[in-house]
Amino acid sequence: MHTHAETLKPDVGYEVAKTIHPLARWTKLLLRSKTGTVGFALLLLVALTALLAPMLAPFDPSVMNARNRLVPPFWVDGGSMAHILGTDHLGRDILSRIIYGSQITLVVSGASVVISAAIGITLGVISGYYGGGWFDTIVMRIVDANMAIPNILFTLVIVGVLGTSVPTLIVVLGITGWIAYTRLIRAEVLSLKEREFIRAARSIGTRDRSIMAKHILPNLVSTCIVVSTLSVGGNIVLEASLSFLGLGIQPPIVTWGYMLNEGRDYIATSWWISTFPGVAIALTVLGILFLGDWLRDVFDPKAKGRRQ
Repeated sequence: MHTHAETLKPDVGYEVAKTIHPLARWTKLLLRSKTGTVGFALLLLVALTALLAPMLAPFDPSVMNARNRLVPPFWVDGGSMAHILGTDHLGRDILSRIIYGSQITLVVSGASVVISAAIGITLGVISGYYGGGWFDTIVMRIVDANMAIPNILFTLVIVGVLGTSVPTLIVVLGITGWIAYTRLIRAEVLSLKEREFIRAARSIGTRDRSIMAKHILPNLVSTCIVVSTLSVGGNIVLEASLSFLGLGIQPPIVTWGYMLNEGRDYIATSWWISTFPGVAIALTVLGILFLGDWLRDVFDPKAKGRRQ
């Protein structure tokens, strides 16, 4: 027969689960996923490289040395351990330039996604909530018009007119990337606003602004994360493409895309000039996509089940 004290004794498992630190919980979830772990490791590596660039770079990325012109990587005949990944046509160290190039890549792609998300999510929520109204009609016609023009072409035109500074590029990428957010968020809101909990909130007189902020936005986290991760990767590629075409950020600022541009004339003889920046771009984008895929599974477990 159980005593009164035993009856009131709390469930030990429940108490342990309740005291798990959020950081430990997220770490456990991350380590369960191979793609999530790889993506996080790659992105953390790039972030730390950008943050510690002055300490990690063995040389000044802009210093030219004609004596060390076109030195190959250390494992190739004629290579040197002083320049692990070789030098370019002006004698600048490739490794140092890749390290410093990570700073611009993360700043431009990250800041532009924040702008795109702010614009796209706001318009998508309002447009979906008042679907069929004049505001929704105007927004969707703008979306249709933008989808008729390739994103890179639209970006090239704006950059060609406004210039190629870092702030300008961030704003341009930001205002040209909101379309994906608006389309998907609007579709989600059109479905959400018909749910019982939204109707219940309306029936008790809750204001539309409160419904959108407190009831609709929290249910869009998964979609926003997926779109944001794809957008970060896309903006990295787009920034590199602009720099490759000579319309991105200009020297002396180092970017991976401009390194690709400089190495294209030497691709047959000095392949390392463009190969290593290309590898850096590919690994960074891959890490972001892997991490985004894991976050989608965490926030929306049903999505994982549908893909299996």
